[in-house]
Amino acid sequence: MLHAMWWGVKLGSNTKFDGKCYFKRYPKSTIKIGDNCEFLSRPNSNLIGIDRPCLVSTLTEEAYLEVGNNCGFSGTVIGAFTSIKIGNNVRCGANTLITDSDWHSDDPRVGPAKPVVIGNNVWLGINVVVLKGVEIGENTVIGANSLVTKNIPANVIAAGNPCREIAKL
Repeated sequence: MLHAMWWGVKLGSNTKFDGKCYFKRYPKSTIKIGDNCEFLSRPNSNLIGIDRPCLVSTLTEEAYLEVGNNCGFSGTVIGAFTSIKIGNNVRCGANTLITDSDWHSDDPRVGPAKPVVIGNNVWLGINVVVLKGVEIGENTVIGANSLVTKNIPANVIAAGNPCREIAKL
């Protein structure tokens, strides 16, 4: 928790950490974490196993990263260059990655960063990767090891590489 405060992260009440979660806030950017969130970063703090600690970062001055209330993260990496908004009651399985950029802005082969929005009550399975420009609708479940490259509607189960809708809820 002291690490988050050092980096100027706005933490909601009753946020819990199991192991060290790393925060890096670029000057003038914003990181807001809602109430009752939990960050699991120790290898054995999740029964499935965690390969890395949680890392929450902004990487430009204009970056905005917001996490809603009652969210859970297990070895999750979240990197915002422009905007990432995560709704309430979102669960991120072990070793998930959420990013709004290709991470190599100096390379002419990549496009600009694009916002990511994850709706309320979404569940991302183990090892899910959510890439730039994606919106995931509320109440949706994304299956393990999926690569989310396009929007996924609300109230569905989606999985695969690339991730696609496989059933309605």
